[in-house]
Order: sequence, then C-alpha cells, then structure tokens
Amino acid sequence: MEKFKYLGTALANQNSIQQEIKSRLTSVNACYHSVQNLLSSSLLSKNFKIKVYRTTILPVLYGCETWSLTLRKEHGLRVFENRMLRRVFGPKRDEVTGEWRKLHNEEINDLYSLPNIVRVIKSRRMRWAGQVACMGESRGVYRVLVGET
Repeated sequence: MEKFKYLGTALANQNSIQQEIKSRLTSVNACYHSVQNLLSSSLLSKNFKIKVYRTTILPVLYGCETWSLTLRKEHGLRVFENRMLRRVFGPKRDEVTGEWRKLHNEEINDLYSLPNIVRVIKSRRMRWAGQVACMGESRGVYRVLVGET
C-alpha cells in the first residue's frame, strides 16, 4: 500500500510525514478559530490562555515521536506556534513611539517559559527511543531502531 491511516495518523510508504503535518495544522487552525476569542480576550489571564492553548492546540503532536522533520517543517511548526502565542500575549506598546506593534520572536520566547513545539517533539522522540531501547532484541520495533532486519 502507498498510504493508509493507522490510529488516526496517515502513513505512507515513502516515510514522508509532510502531508500528515499539513492536515494536522489544518485541523488545528479550525480549532484555533473556535477559541481565538478566548486567546485574544483581555479579561482572561495569560496563564489561563496558555493553558487553553496547551490543551486545545498542542494535541496536534499526537504521535509526533515517529515524525521525521526537515528544517523547513520545523520552521513551519515554529511559525505556527509563534502565531498562536502572539494572539495569547497580544500586542506591545513601543515605549519610544507609543505605537502598538506585534511581539518579536525573541520577546515571545522570553514570555513563554515552556519548551517550544520543536523541542517538545524532540523530547518526546528521545523518550520514545529510550522506551524502544529497553524493549529487548526480540521486538520488531527495537530491530527497526537499531537497523537490524
């Protein structure tokens, strides 16, 4: 088979996860639009908005342990995350000119103390590799990890 869906994840024989990530981001954008009023509300605290973001948007990472990301896809995921966090933290007033402006990426990194989306994916991947390494040589997943047939 060229493609099939397993546990909600589209798998392809070319080991390309690009289409899966694209479909996940599309579904997350739909979810984002349903909660964007919450994320941009000035009545809610930043901590609450971050919790909403983490519980409604970050489930896109389900099964990310097996993703093979390129630098371009990592960059795309960071752009997606920064767009969401800009909505959470809102604009900033420039002290010199007094005009409102969007937050720069460095400012977002300073405000969002939790690991970014790419670091979370890499952390989960390492944790999964550790679990597979403990499985034993008789398991198929272990043999794939160490390159045995």
